[in-house]
Amino acid sequence: MVVGKVTLEYPVAVSVELLWKVAFSGDVSIFTKASVGMIDAVEVDGDGGPGSVTTMKLNPAVGNGKVFKTRLLSHDDAARVVKSEMVVEGSELAVQFESQVSEVKVVPAGEGASVVHMTVEYERVDRTLLPPEEEAKIGQGYLGLIKKVEEYLVAHPTEFA
Repeated sequence: MVVGKVTLEYPVAVSVELLWKVAFSGDVSIFTKASVGMIDAVEVDGDGGPGSVTTMKLNPAVGNGKVFKTRLLSHDDAARVVKSEMVVEGSELAVQFESQVSEVKVVPAGEGASVVHMTVEYERVDRTLLPPEEEAKIGQGYLGLIKKVEEYLVAHPTEFA
């Protein structure tokens, strides 16, 4: 088994509390609003807890109307850590990946700021590692959502406070 790993840190100009509330609380209505232009729709199959499957439809301007599904593995509000796996079976990812698991932790970085620590572990069907530029694309895909939410919250600082 060959497991690839992408690790990223991203500073965010939004407090931990606000970023967590909007991006990771499970309230799809505020997440969809804060990611307008990138995510067109979000649906949750389940109660929102571990095992629930979230389906996100990207705006065609971002990614040809692609749909991504993730299964929540764990969600810890106190530690501000969420872990999920990409649902690859039955998707276009299935030709390349056996699994893709992400863990996001949001930590404070001073007043009104935070840092997102992200790790994505993947296993490919062909048991090889991705080239570094392809690993970077995986990380940027995940961080794109965080950046979009950050942009919205900076432009609308009191909307979800």
